[in-house]
Amino acid sequence: MPPRKKGSGAKVLLAILGVVVLGGIGLVGVSNALKHNDSPYSSPSIPTSTDGPTYEPSEEPSPAPATATATSRPTATRATAKPTTTRPTAPRTTSTPKPKPGPTDADLVLRNKLYKAGGMKSVNCKESRSRPSTASGARANYSTLLKCLNKAWPSIVAKAGGRFRSPHVLSFSGTIQTPCGSYSDTGPPFYCGSTETIYMNLNEDIGNYNRHPEAYQKVWARMWMLHQFAHEYGHHVQNMTGILAANSRIRYEAPTQAAELEGSRRLELQASCFGDIFIGSNRRTYPVTGESLFQWKWLILHWTDYNNDHGDGVNHRYWATRGFNSRNPNVCNTFAASAGKVR
Repeated sequence: MPPRKKGSGAKVLLAILGVVVLGGIGLVGVSNALKHNDSPYSSPSIPTSTDGPTYEPSEEPSPAPATATATSRPTATRATAKPTTTRPTAPRTTSTPKPKPGPTDADLVLRNKLYKAGGMKSVNCKESRSRPSTASGARANYSTLLKCLNKAWPSIVAKAGGRFRSPHVLSFSGTIQTPCGSYSDTGPPFYCGSTETIYMNLNEDIGNYNRHPEAYQKVWARMWMLHQFAHEYGHHVQNMTGILAANSRIRYEAPTQAAELEGSRRLELQASCFGDIFIGSNRRTYPVTGESLFQWKWLILHWTDYNNDHGDGVNHRYWATRGFNSRNPNVCNTFAASAGKVR
């Protein structure tokens, strides 16, 4: 079964006609929010004080100064000091720096810092000794993989400017209601970005393992479970680095359904590439060698895209192999690839 998506103040002294004037300049900061994380914000109001002194004109005009008579002679006085003249100080203005524009959705998917974060090192992940023949066996495998992936990705996500956090993992059988919709165990596992949760299909993993008695079939079932879990974790990496939300907005604004589906395929093929970076980094310890490597190669090619939203087998093998061999996110930029590579 194929995986599916989803101022300062300044007082100024002015000596003009013996009147002192006080001025205040206030500066209010403005907070900008990212396009995909808007939060309500109200600017604080600045109260106007009514407690200060008020100035009113005097009730009677001041008497005019007496004028000298023609016979009077003014007495000359010698100035003992040169009068001091105070120049008014020009107010200092502080301009609010313009906020730097954040990355666009195209930047987040095409030029994400994740592509320059460097390669992944092995965390010596080893497969659980439990086999997914029962619910407890399958959950033991999920727990092991979660611990390994939580060791493998933090440094890369941090270098990309993201904040690492572990996803939640829930296993289900039957029908499950999630914030991302209602899903049945007749379908593949999925990832819900709003809750950062990987939902693993117990019915699928247990059924795959118990369906056939042949040893190679059971190896295939284990590799399928490994690939599916790592793929869904790849969506979590996209979520932590802004790719998932940006792609969602781009697809929402797509002019045609064909363009929307192409955007979905780019997202899904990249998730597989990210997942196989982890598998390739730990292929010697998990291990993915011998029959396991053979079955992994078989399943990444025999990938059925029922809804034309995940990519065909040939392209899936192309991106999965790139991740497996290079173990570096810089080979997983499906958003910069030609349309032919994401069919």
